[in-house]
Amino acid sequence: MLTRVDNELLARTGPGTPMGELFRRFWWPIAAIGDLGGPDGAPIRIKLLGESLVAYRDTNGDVGVIDNYCPHRRASMFFGRNEECGLRCVYHGWKFDKDGNCTDMPSEPAESNFKDKVKITAYAARDYADLLWVYMGPKELQPELPRFEWAELPAENRVVSMWLQDSNWMQSLEGDLDTAHISFNHKYFEAEAAPLSAQTPTRGLPLAWMDGAPRITVQETDYGLIYGSRRDAGEGEFYWRCTQMMWPMYSLIPSPVFPKGGHGWVPVDDEHNMVIQYAYNPERPFTPEEREARLNAPLNKTFQQFKLNDGYIIDCWRAERTIDNDYLIDREMQKTVNYTGIKNVREQDMAMTDTMGPIADRTKEHLGTSDTAIIAARRMLMKMVRDFQEGIEPYVPSHPESVHIRAIDIQSPEGDFKKLLEKHGDMANVPS
Repeated sequence: MLTRVDNELLARTGPGTPMGELFRRFWWPIAAIGDLGGPDGAPIRIKLLGESLVAYRDTNGDVGVIDNYCPHRRASMFFGRNEECGLRCVYHGWKFDKDGNCTDMPSEPAESNFKDKVKITAYAARDYADLLWVYMGPKELQPELPRFEWAELPAENRVVSMWLQDSNWMQSLEGDLDTAHISFNHKYFEAEAAPLSAQTPTRGLPLAWMDGAPRITVQETDYGLIYGSRRDAGEGEFYWRCTQMMWPMYSLIPSPVFPKGGHGWVPVDDEHNMVIQYAYNPERPFTPEEREARLNAPLNKTFQQFKLNDGYIIDCWRAERTIDNDYLIDREMQKTVNYTGIKNVREQDMAMTDTMGPIADRTKEHLGTSDTAIIAARRMLMKMVRDFQEGIEPYVPSHPESVHIRAIDIQSPEGDFKKLLEKHGDMANVPS
């Protein structure tokens, strides 16, 4: 249970908020590279940390991310002409380059120097690992991009997808800090009926189903935390799922074999987040069939316009099953096939986190021992914010190599988490 003040501290990421100011020290993935098109193509509308933005690729192929609102009369730059290394507002022809400079102001006299005095808010942007990344902090503190293993592999060895989710970023992230729910929310009565991503032996889930009350131990790290969930596997053995959480909002989910993967939870505004889902296999490329199955088939996503609660429209991927249609829950399926009656693993999670309300009221929670990792992450995040307010910069941006790690999925007779990491901690290291 949190106080209302602490709940607000965790959830709010807009301009001027404590968490929002901290988060502006990190790079954020916000759109797929393919959504942006080629040079001088159509812009797309995005929202990140509560700011309404437009992204475009200029004549040289560089990405620009600027304020949606023209600084002249606040017309939308989405309707702008993308031409000659700049985006030109079609209201009065003011043109801005990717750095925010006004390069042309045809509505003013030729002798005027007014254009040299006007800028539009612009943020650093990069193409990286199939995604468009944006940095919104001070230019002098701009860090390197984070060096995740999945991001540094050849493109054919990873699959990255994304879609909009109807909840605050933090409650979505907490789903990856909650290993107990897989024994219930993702339970299929017959393993063969489970989707490919949950079938034995590739995920270890049958063992997870055996014991719905895992013992949780958390170890804090410089990059975030790793938590071990211990389930009884019988005959003196334990099944350990050791999940990595990397600040500010990335996870690596345990799996005994490749492909492995995880999530990122990008705050669009305080009531929506963009889910980044990555799967990767350093041992071989994905086949076209495997790629298609992970990109679109599970969620049946479409790229569409979506109006946020403040009226701003973004261009984003949206799943077929959402809060608006109750995730197409099938009550007969719930009786005979799986625990929820909802078809896919990700939608099973979405149904739980989205229906907590746009921002979960954590003052009314009653947390148990299986929530140990959630409690630890909240405490660590609030400490990081308060340290930041005292002038202490976050660790990860200046140490991008710190996230070059793996989760651990193992069956072992070792029952102590600290000793397990001493014995098998090298499994979290990426082979050189």
